[in-house]
Amino acid sequence: MKNILVLTGAGQIGLAIARRIGTGMKIIVSDNSASNAASAALLLNNGGFDAVELSCDISSKESVAELIKFAKNLGPITAFVNAAGVSPSQASIETILEVDLYGTAMLLEEIGKVIEPNGVAVTISSQSGHRMPALGEEKDRLLATTPVEELFSLDFLQPKNISNTLHAYQLAKRCNVKRVMAEAVKWGTKKARINSISPGIIVTPLAIDEFNGPRGGFYKEMFAKCPAGRPGTADEVADLAQLIMDPRSSFITGSDFLIDGGATASYFYGPPQPKH
Repeated sequence: MKNILVLTGAGQIGLAIARRIGTGMKIIVSDNSASNAASAALLLNNGGFDAVELSCDISSKESVAELIKFAKNLGPITAFVNAAGVSPSQASIETILEVDLYGTAMLLEEIGKVIEPNGVAVTISSQSGHRMPALGEEKDRLLATTPVEELFSLDFLQPKNISNTLHAYQLAKRCNVKRVMAEAVKWGTKKARINSISPGIIVTPLAIDEFNGPRGGFYKEMFAKCPAGRPGTADEVADLAQLIMDPRSSFITGSDFLIDGGATASYFYGPPQPKH
């Protein structure tokens, strides 16, 4: 029986990570779109990997439970990659909160209950969480530790208190990072590790949608003027994921890794400066 890698989100970043770490494992490829999951699994199988697909909506606790049951029936879950999410250019405030905030928090908690000792996980967040002003210690703690099913009772997560979809996305990504920190404490009781990665502009279909959205000009200027002078690739994110999921990184857990070509540094301390 092979060890199991569970992948949620069958996009380019998730697939690139699966290719880095999935050799010799059974890879469960899940996505909200059954056709996307099937296409991704086929791509992996045609590349010599052992993959099966399953449709999963990470904002549904029942759907996540089905995914976990399916995976456990095939073997011990020793690795997990969450690359699922929606775009602030294509989703409503409510959907962003349901998927990227609640869904990710619930998913990390549920996987944490079944991850094997010495297991390892990465969830993909975003540079957007680093752009939002500090929320303060109290709100950070609430994002990190509020029971999952009570998150939507928090006043500052009410849609009426969120200015737009970008603000919702930033809150969700800040929550991702804080939940990873809190989960790392729980996972540590069985020597399992979890970290997050916050990519900047990575060329994927989701990013191309952003380029063509209402903030497209801002994003294009962002990577043109950042120190790297270009957007990133899914393979560069996967290289980082491979490193922090490797046993050589056994002292790293509960951390977030910003990989954005210096765009956030430029945002605060170089061109383009944020508008106040």
